[in-house]
Amino acid sequence: MRKLHNEYTKKQLENLGKRIKALRKERESSYEQFAFKHEIHRVQYGRYENGGDMKFSSLMRVLQALDISPKEFFSEGFDDIEKED
Repeated sequence: MRKLHNEYTKKQLENLGKRIKALRKERESSYEQFAFKHEIHRVQYGRYENGGDMKFSSLMRVLQALDISPKEFFSEGFDDIEKED
């Protein structure tokens, strides 16, 4: 049986969640308020901040809500891990 996520992917999802959470905290007081305000399901948004997998379209929706471009979003927090061979 194939692993769903290798360690590299798992770590990058964690980085993605940390980055989303940090940007949200700069703008809103709680993830619940942020999710409600931007019409994102609260539980699903919580999974994103905790490193859960997400579709590209969901990521773009979150970035739009955070008012940040993908280029700017990925400019921090993703260079500390080297890809496994």
